[in-house]
Amino acid sequence: MTERIALACARHPRRTLLAWGVAVLFSMAVIVGFLGSALTTESDVTSKPESVRANGLIAGGFGAPRQRVDEIVVIRHEALRVDDGAFVAALSALVSRLTSVAGVESAPLPSDPGGEANISSDRHAVMIPIVLRDDSRSTIDELQGIVDQADAANGLTATIFGEETVNRDFEEVSQRDLEKGELQFGLPAAMVVLLIVFGTFVAGALPLLMAIASIIVALALVSLVGQVWELSFFVVNMLTAMGLALGIDYSLFVVSRFREERRRGKEPPDAIRISGATAARAVLFSGAAFIISLTGLLLVPDTVMRSLAAGAILVGLVSVVAALTLLPAVLKLLGDRVERARIPLVNRGGRGEARFWGRIVARVQRTPLAFLVAGTALLLLFALPALRFETGSNGIATLPDDLPSKRGFDALVASFPTATIEPLRIVIVGDAGSADVQSRAETLQARLRADPDFGSQRLDTPPSNDLLVLSVEAGGDPSGQEAQAVVARLRGEIVPEVFDGSGVEVLVTGAAAEGFDYVRLNEDWRPIVFAFVLGLSFILLTIAFRSLVVAAKAIVLNLLSVAAAYGLLTAVFVEGIGNEIFGFAQVEAIEAWLPLFLFAVLFGLSMDYHVFLLSRIKERWLQTGDNSEAVRHGVTTTARLITGAAMIMVVVFAGFARGDLVGFQQMGFGVAVALLIDATLIRGVLVPAAMELLGPRNWYLPSWLDWIPHVEVEPVELADETAS
Repeated sequence: MTERIALACARHPRRTLLAWGVAVLFSMAVIVGFLGSALTTESDVTSKPESVRANGLIAGGFGAPRQRVDEIVVIRHEALRVDDGAFVAALSALVSRLTSVAGVESAPLPSDPGGEANISSDRHAVMIPIVLRDDSRSTIDELQGIVDQADAANGLTATIFGEETVNRDFEEVSQRDLEKGELQFGLPAAMVVLLIVFGTFVAGALPLLMAIASIIVALALVSLVGQVWELSFFVVNMLTAMGLALGIDYSLFVVSRFREERRRGKEPPDAIRISGATAARAVLFSGAAFIISLTGLLLVPDTVMRSLAAGAILVGLVSVVAALTLLPAVLKLLGDRVERARIPLVNRGGRGEARFWGRIVARVQRTPLAFLVAGTALLLLFALPALRFETGSNGIATLPDDLPSKRGFDALVASFPTATIEPLRIVIVGDAGSADVQSRAETLQARLRADPDFGSQRLDTPPSNDLLVLSVEAGGDPSGQEAQAVVARLRGEIVPEVFDGSGVEVLVTGAAAEGFDYVRLNEDWRPIVFAFVLGLSFILLTIAFRSLVVAAKAIVLNLLSVAAAYGLLTAVFVEGIGNEIFGFAQVEAIEAWLPLFLFAVLFGLSMDYHVFLLSRIKERWLQTGDNSEAVRHGVTTTARLITGAAMIMVVVFAGFARGDLVGFQQMGFGVAVALLIDATLIRGVLVPAAMELLGPRNWYLPSWLDWIPHVEVEPVELADETAS
């Protein structure tokens, strides 16, 4: 099929190019018109954890999802106290300006009823809780401007912090990370690797152009999908990095095979035909494996995870289509001009890499058991810190210090340690007029007043009188481990102590509780997604190579590289070993979504190398029947290509890791180190050692599975043709 597609596009190259040109231009128009409305900063869980059920009860009882403050302005003077005339005048002027903003519903003064709680214990600071009627970006920007003008005036410091300012800053940092990581680093670094691999500017630029076209079309698809299914704004960063990696890698395989066939004397049409039947077929298989791996993430009932998976799947699909259609057309038009603009002093034949890896494989094959044990032990050593692997959410506290929301958060915590934008809400489901319910609610209030982790309280009852809602402040970062521990203690210890045996259902919600449920959700779905990805990968590899042993070996080696990545992530980010070398923040936990996403992505991406390498090994095995020679041949003939493809992946995701958002730092580092391990230690040591020990048993398939169809990744008859 891929051969026919390549030939059809090569016969009509200008039509193919025109069709892609129209698609890219149309996609750019779609992106401009629809991308903004397709993305959201919200993270919704579509299952029904405790916090979601509690929010539903509050919404039903009070007619709104929750009662809350939208933003908090903190104004402080180190010398003046809040009742000094100059402080009062400055505060009144600031509140007057804040309430003049059309989108502001209320911004009470400390002198208003109940306002005494908004004065700090040292009486040098006031917080102004703001309720918005319009939380649009223009409202937030106007508020920020007013606060910035008040800051540093007359010795005052003024900051603003809240959900919308945090969302705005996350968006801005995400955009900044994209520019700094991928556009300023990833793209140029990938181009350098391509120039080294191909030795010519024209051949090196082709995969990059394919990747850019794929990213544009995939972003347009995301813009359209987002009109019916809201996607997280993080999808843009992830899609760009994945599009660069996949688009370049897939095109790299096809362009390399085309040039290889031209060097063997094949005419351009034959070179395109063979490339379409071999390299493009491997690309189709690798792309299918990647997409199948990522579909496991669509099972998770979370908008962020599904957004990242959808973006990766779409850009993977478009990258495959570009490699199968656009690239053959461009190669037909360029012909031997792909060899133009050669770069001096660059090894164009790849013989150096082949000799290097050939020597390593020969040494491994002499003592395979020793190398297998040593290599496995090294990976297990890397994986050891994963025994202390903790997931969580690194939220506001990990944002760069120069961001307004981070300054606002720090100011709030410094002056009002237990204050928060959204308190914890304890929903007591039962007759609010019942003496037993009232008594237990009072006991709970007394218990929380005596606990230093909790602040001010408020008890509300809806008109229906069928529940009580106790709002209690628990300060600090609601995403932090301390807040998560407070939620765990509230749900697992305090509430049961008070309500056990009452028959009353008690639910806890609020930002910290929602974060707690999000972490548990990812942990609960982890074994399901792992089993899904492992099972489909095993089936796919078994069909591709008609061998249970090869499939099982690939799965085990992939698991080792993923475990090593988890361990190194823990060592660097949580334990702080070498984090300053890379410029990473030391944090409390690995992002909750990362283990799942990393697992699926690494299994999908590593298929590139395994499929390409194993197809060459099997091809040689069927030709010669010599297992050792087949392994050496497979490793050496794919050395330059796999090294180049791996380095492109590594530099692209290293660009991701250069950003300021901790989640993307962790993802970029995790993918980069896992692929580096996969393309070096696993390809050069563990695969040859394991296959040498297994010998002909590598290709074992029981007779009862002989019904499995023959699906050749790179047809042997074409390999024979090219060899001749």
